[in-house]
Parts: sequence; structure tokens; C-alpha cells
Amino acid sequence: MNNPSQPSQATTWLLMSCAAAILMITMGARQTTGLFLSPINTTTGLGIVAISFALAVGQFVWGAAQPVFGAFADEYGSFRTLVTGSLLLSLGCVLTTMVETQWGLLMTMGILSAAGTGAGSFSVLFGATAQRLPADKRSFASGYINAGGSFGQFVFAPLIQAIISTAGWVTAMMTTAVASLLTIPLAWPLRKPAAVADSGTTAANSSATVNGITLRAQLRVALRDPSYQMLNAGFFTCGFHIALLLTHLPGEVQLCSLPVTVASTSLALIGLFNIAGSLTSGALGQRYRMKNLLALMYGSRALIIFLYLLSPKTPLTFYIFAAALGFTWLATVPPTAGLVGKLFGTRYLATLFGVTLLSHQIGGFLGAWLGGIAMERNGNLMWMWYADIALAGAAALICLPIREERIMRGAAA
Repeated sequence: MNNPSQPSQATTWLLMSCAAAILMITMGARQTTGLFLSPINTTTGLGIVAISFALAVGQFVWGAAQPVFGAFADEYGSFRTLVTGSLLLSLGCVLTTMVETQWGLLMTMGILSAAGTGAGSFSVLFGATAQRLPADKRSFASGYINAGGSFGQFVFAPLIQAIISTAGWVTAMMTTAVASLLTIPLAWPLRKPAAVADSGTTAANSSATVNGITLRAQLRVALRDPSYQMLNAGFFTCGFHIALLLTHLPGEVQLCSLPVTVASTSLALIGLFNIAGSLTSGALGQRYRMKNLLALMYGSRALIIFLYLLSPKTPLTFYIFAAALGFTWLATVPPTAGLVGKLFGTRYLATLFGVTLLSHQIGGFLGAWLGGIAMERNGNLMWMWYADIALAGAAALICLPIREERIMRGAAA
């Protein structure tokens, strides 16, 4: 018998597809910023370190915006939040084409655009859909939505590089500004309040998510929880890893005297393979412990980077490197969001996962900024690769003690 409080299958797919399409645009815009580093430097002469710092600030602001817009969405609805993000992203892209100073880039790419993509990113979209779906569909939904973000990287990376090469970076930035406005009509189906009661709270943490708890009280409970702290620590290293590659992979390719298309193709491959990784991660999260999936993904990154350092730097090496890393790239997001939902329920998921993403982007700030310093001082990223290996290994270990109930085979959802 169908539960009348739960959405129909058609409504479920509509919600997931609209959220995935929004994330496709916002993540496509955010994860191609590294392609603009060299052309902006050529135009403005600001230097790699100065531009890298602006992009690093953008990494941090994207994370800082997540709990802020997540709380706004929890209180006032997702539609208003998503529209605000669309307008901020579009405005930031347009103004970026007009500035010529580091402070100007800090305001546009570092704050406006980053805040706009944050308002239309994981925490708001996962919160908007998770509250409407039954517990047994949330893991797959998060993987499906996350795959939309990966598809955005797959589409945007070669498209933006092609526009930069043929019409200049200003035209490419304006194209991103126009694309960001398409998220407004896509946000309309997400406007209604949640209709599905939270059924994902486990008995072990039910006292932390009883009806009527305030957002402030829920945050206090979460921030004192050791499992939440370990989850955030692991996600910090994920942010470091991703921002390092997004910002400086084009520079790494250039150091190897390879064509710029190798960088854009590599970014596209990361997005393509992460579609499979995200869907796989979301599906496996329904069958296996999510903390073990996270440990496996973080550990595999350390191994992949180690093998990359030993390999000859050819286009094929970069493509294999991108494909291997792409499978785990943002596939960490569904189990991470799923664990937050398991620990504390979905009432304030947008805010709580937003805080987790803030931890992710503190790591992202350091990955983007320190990578620029390493390139400036050492002429390569060798020490950054070593740091990435160490952090990935630490993240794999720190996920194992996280509290998570055992998956019951064959049990009813």
C-alpha cells in the first residue's frame, strides 16, 4: 500500500532530476575556475599567487556559504535560496570580466560567485530532496544528484576551454553567467515544504533529533559528537585534494609541456568517471556501511597519487590519472551526507551538512592557496602531492571509528 505522505515515483524523479540539473550548472561553473587562472594572469599580470589566493578565498567562501544558506533554506525554503544563489553567481561572473586588481577578483570570484554556487550546492539540494523522500531512497538520491554535478564538470570543462581558446576568457565567463540563470526555473519544483516525515533517525541518536529541537540546539549536539567531528576531519582532506587539482592541474600540465587541451580533457574525464562513482557510491550506501566506503575512497586516492608520481608525464598518464581519481572525486559526498542524516536526521540536514562542507572548503582554501605558493617558490607541486598522500591516508583511518549501525541484510526498509 502506498503511503500518501510520500511522493509518487514521478515526483521523486522530478525532484531528483531538477536538483541534479541545478548542481550540474553550479558545480560546472565552480570546478572550471582553474581554467581561467592562466588567461586572467596574462590579461591582468597579477601573478599566479595573487590569483590563486582569490580562488582559494572562493573555495573557503563556497564552504562558508553552505551552512548559512542551508539554515536559510531550512527556515524559509529552498526556492528563495536557490534564486538568490543564481543571481549572485551571475553577477559575480559578469563583474569578474571588469576587474583588474586582486581585490576585485577577491570580491567577484572569491565572494560573489563562490557564495552563489554555495547557495545552489549540496547542502541546500540534499536537504530539499531528503526531507521529501523516504529513508530507503535517500542514499541513491544523493548519488543521483551528485552525478549531476559531475556531469556539469564533464560538460563545462571542454566547453569553457573551447570558448576561452576561440573567443577569449571574457566570453567564457559571460557564458557561465547566462548559464547560471537557468537554475531559477529548475528550482521551482523544489519550492514546496517537506511532506515526508523523517524516518531515518536511529534509536541510538533519537534523543538528538526529537521533534521541536531548535537549530541552535541541534548544532550544539552535532558539534560535540565525536563521529561528526571525525566525519568533518575526513572531509577536510577531501577539500584539500579537490581544490589542489581543480586549481593547479592546468599548471601541472603546462609544466610538463603538454597542450592546454590535456588539462580540460582531464577535468572532463574526472567529471565523467565521477558520474559512475557517484551512482555507485549512492547505491552501495544502501548495502554497506558508509564509513567503510569513505575509508576505501580516501585510501585509494593516496595510492593513485603515489602511482601518478612514479609514471611518465604523458597525455595518457594524465587521462588515466583523471579517470581513476574521478571515480572517487565527489563520490565521497553521498556517504558523507548520508552519515549526517543517519546521525541527526534530516530536519536540519541542509545546515549540518553545510557545516561539514565548510570543513571541506577550509581544506580547499589551503589546497588552492598553498599550491600557488608551491608553484611560485619551487616551480612544481611535488611537496603538495606528498601532503595530499599523507592527508588521504589519514582520512581513511579517521573514518573507521565513526559510529554507524550495521547494515541488516534483508531487513525491511
